[in-house]
Amino acid sequence: MRPLSLQDTCLLVAEMPLHRAGSVSSLPDPAETFKRFLKFPAQGGLEAHLVGGFNDDRQLSQKLTHQLLSEFDRQEDDIHLVTLCVTELNDREENESHFPIIYGIAVNIKTAEIYRASFQDRGPEEELRAARALTGGPMISIYDAKTEQLRIGPYSWTPFPHVDFWLQQDDKQILENLSTSPLAEPPHFVEHIRSTLMFLKKHPSPANTLFPGNKALLYKKNEDGLWEKISSPGS
Repeated sequence: MRPLSLQDTCLLVAEMPLHRAGSVSSLPDPAETFKRFLKFPAQGGLEAHLVGGFNDDRQLSQKLTHQLLSEFDRQEDDIHLVTLCVTELNDREENESHFPIIYGIAVNIKTAEIYRASFQDRGPEEELRAARALTGGPMISIYDAKTEQLRIGPYSWTPFPHVDFWLQQDDKQILENLSTSPLAEPPHFVEHIRSTLMFLKKHPSPANTLFPGNKALLYKKNEDGLWEKISSPGS
């Protein structure tokens, strides 16, 4: 969920996660999310675009949609829901199986145009963030809109059980056992999981090796629009 300031109107874009690898992990708390982002002045109200999810077997998309819409209703700010493309509205059926139509979106911050997108670059420390998710970490926001920085960690996890066993499995076994929606996964899913498992094998206890001094990793975009690592807080 991201606030984008457009003159007197704050544009709120929520891209719902389609699924999480490995387990049915904790959904983000909409109330806490709104507390963070509604600190921004919105004199002209909020324009909201809610996109993502599909008609998944476990109804996780429906649950998150209801949570977000209920939280919209509780806000004192005037919220104009401009786009709603969620659950059944973002669902296609093929051979009696359900798939999302849109897997990702992007926003033109100058024009506020919302458009369908896919991304080769998934941001800094992708394997580290994926490892945290695969070990059961709840979904969190790592972007601070006020400082325009990514704050990653510090994280901790216990060694991933049977990591060598999973690394020996074929693609079908990984897809069926480490995804909540095996039929709906994008093509890179298995490769991504294997890479994450290798990372977990290399870093069974990340506190000391990945976060020296128990400090977060901070990133900020440079003049070319690329993420650049900056000093950890307090260093």
